[in-house]
Amino acid sequence: MITIAGVIGSGLFLGTGRSLANGGPLSLLLSYAIIGLVVFFMMLSLGEMSVQFPVSGSFTTYSKRFGSDSLGFAILLNYWFNDACSVAGDLTALQLIMGYWTDFHWYVISLIFWVFLLFLNVIHVRIYGETEYYMALLKVVTIIIFFIVSIVVNAGHNNLHEYIGFKYWSYGDAPFVNGIKGFSSLFVSAAFAMGGLESVSLTAGETASPHKVIPKTIKATFWRILIFYLFTAFFIGMNVPYDYPNLATKSVATSPFTIVFQMVGAKAGGGFMNAVILTSLVSAGNHALFAGSRLAFNLGSQGYFPKIFTRLNRYKIPYVAVIFTWLCGGLCFGSSFIGAGTLWTWIQSIVGLSNLISWWLIGVISIRFRRGLAKQGRTDELLFKNWSYPYGPYFVVIFGGFIILIQGWSTFSPFSVSDFFQSYLELIIFPLCFIVYWLYKRGKDRFVRLEDMDFDTDRYYASQEEKEEDIYADSLTGFAKFKYNFADNFL
Repeated sequence: MITIAGVIGSGLFLGTGRSLANGGPLSLLLSYAIIGLVVFFMMLSLGEMSVQFPVSGSFTTYSKRFGSDSLGFAILLNYWFNDACSVAGDLTALQLIMGYWTDFHWYVISLIFWVFLLFLNVIHVRIYGETEYYMALLKVVTIIIFFIVSIVVNAGHNNLHEYIGFKYWSYGDAPFVNGIKGFSSLFVSAAFAMGGLESVSLTAGETASPHKVIPKTIKATFWRILIFYLFTAFFIGMNVPYDYPNLATKSVATSPFTIVFQMVGAKAGGGFMNAVILTSLVSAGNHALFAGSRLAFNLGSQGYFPKIFTRLNRYKIPYVAVIFTWLCGGLCFGSSFIGAGTLWTWIQSIVGLSNLISWWLIGVISIRFRRGLAKQGRTDELLFKNWSYPYGPYFVVIFGGFIILIQGWSTFSPFSVSDFFQSYLELIIFPLCFIVYWLYKRGKDRFVRLEDMDFDTDRYYASQEEKEEDIYADSLTGFAKFKYNFADNFL
């Protein structure tokens, strides 16, 4: 359930409105489709490595193992900062949500949720998992209801009392608003919304039967992207005009989800949708803190941070890493004195580009991983094979790199220093981290040679109990097989 909907948060519920206003309905749909394709190929590449080596840290660990120390440090620090900013982003978005109901001091409410996130993450991991399960379930049900309501609204049951169809696709400057500049600016928003899908593999080291769970997770990515992201973008573009009043602001009252629920005439629709968005933000913040703390733990275990970050409590939770990430997320959130909407826009850009860089790097490491296996004649040892290789990883590297470079196109004409740094700040931070650590190593750090790659340490071997369970599952047929798979996936 975490895989299905754990990462759905402010990017989808709040960011789609701004994207629609800036790019129009077809730009919104195409940007989600293109980023979705990059993510799908990236997840296949990542899944191949995660099943073979289900370790905490996932691709950040592989970057050091199949790349170099400097690369491992740069991506670990980059991705940890990504999650800390995501925690801050969700706390900031809470202010926008609560403004729908009350003008009570925003920081008090956000601080309450901030402390609540710490509580969920310093006790037994089961509490984190159970909380995410029910929050993800609520999001899934709500999005399905949103699809049904969208069809009803489009068919004529709306405040205009008329059939909408695709009229907003040819309305004004639609379907492409602001031309290529508007279209290119949406990639980061789409990456922000889909960010976190790759972080599911960070839990591989704490997942039972990773040789079964991870492939199912990876294969389901296609359907998650299609249903939760593309369908959502499609219905929003159909029912909401790109120039809807205040759509480009960060007010939750103009969230496309809220607008559609209000259009159908449900008096409590807006309040219900905002309540769901509220729980989604808690869920996304919870997931970001969990993933970020595991990255801080890896920074300690790999020698980049002090060893104190590897300390565990009696529940085997890296509590120092959790508290450090939690505090840094809170400090980032403290910047909201500049304005909640402004800070959230900056965080969206920073995290979105950070996600794109992480996906690009996964493609690079996947190619090196495969080339190393081939060099040592061990490709046949793969437990889960990326069927898209070599085209999938190369698509992620080449096309993903192109998107990284053009996503800030709109900042050049007219040129805006603030918008430029907002769009490209992370592209400066990542290589800077690499260079600083390389200099710290006095230029002696080198990429590991293909013939020297270690394919034995942490390699996964199924236990006898897991093998017997696999044999039993394969022997089932008909309704018994359906019942087993349903229970295995959802119960």
